[in-house]
Amino acid sequence: MGLDDKIVSLKDEHQALENALEKEESRPHPDDFEIAILKKQKLRIKDQMAAISSA
Repeated sequence: MGLDDKIVSLKDEHQALENALEKEESRPHPDDFEIAILKKQKLRIKDQMAAISSA
């Protein structure tokens, strides 16, 4: 897997997490713990994309 493929894969994963986050936040009683987990995962992926881009 090349770097471009890895970036695309990470962007897809980031978007999936964003969708899950929006879904959770729109529930009548959102789970704050689940939201925190999703946000941490998104940040981890964003950091990975930044590291690959700067390499």
